[in-house]
Amino acid sequence: MSPCPRSDNSNPAASRARGTERGARTRVFTVAAAIAALALHAAGATAAETPGSSVAAASCPQPFKITFDVEWHGLGAGTSTLQLTRDSATDYTYRSSNVARGLFRLAIPDTITQTSHFSVVDGKVLPLTYVGDDGSSDTERDVSLNFDWATNRVTGIAENKPVNLPITPGVQDSLSVQAALMCALAAGHSPKSFQLIDTDEVKEYQYTPEGSATLETPAGKLDTLIYTSQRKGANRLTRLWIAPSLGYLPVRAEQLRKGKRELQLKLQSVERG
Repeated sequence: MSPCPRSDNSNPAASRARGTERGARTRVFTVAAAIAALALHAAGATAAETPGSSVAAASCPQPFKITFDVEWHGLGAGTSTLQLTRDSATDYTYRSSNVARGLFRLAIPDTITQTSHFSVVDGKVLPLTYVGDDGSSDTERDVSLNFDWATNRVTGIAENKPVNLPITPGVQDSLSVQAALMCALAAGHSPKSFQLIDTDEVKEYQYTPEGSATLETPAGKLDTLIYTSQRKGANRLTRLWIAPSLGYLPVRAEQLRKGKRELQLKLQSVERG
């Protein structure tokens, strides 16, 4: 149980607080997924320099661990850690872990996590399971999905709703989707959009290059490339800065709603390999 007291709906201040807490949890989930996505894309960027080669396919993707400081509306809110590990020749685990600090720890006392298990077979990414846990005892934001490629269906529970959907090759979860993009790049393709299971439906997202910038970071002064990620028709946009000198890993990210920044993540530390 969360240590924060729950008041009834007749208390407007409590209702606003709960709305802020839900919003913060949702934004952390969304931005963590976006950063995780680009990080996986970045992990294969070096391999993509020799498109179509067997070496490129074999090195897709490479393990890493990266930690960010998180700011929510300009206030220090916690840390976000993304880690990709290789479990076998074809199997991987990708995990996002988000821990609040300070006053935000009162609203979000537990760790927010996302975990994807997937396989890479013949250069194709096949998600196997995905679990998203917002860290609270409430399950209204939690997601648990199982992909059955023998029957081409995804089943599970998303935000307390049953999921039982047909899927086609190429459909991904919120983390495995960019491994799919990365492996496509390694094979010499450059997809601009992708489909994934978002809670209980399939949605399409697009990536757009925006230019370049030089940033001061704990890893030194870094030249970066800027990309945006956005669902068609959505009013929220995620912008990411990736550093070629760090193997194209992201070193900063932000999410904007109607042009105003809500959430920002800045590089704290990075490990590769």
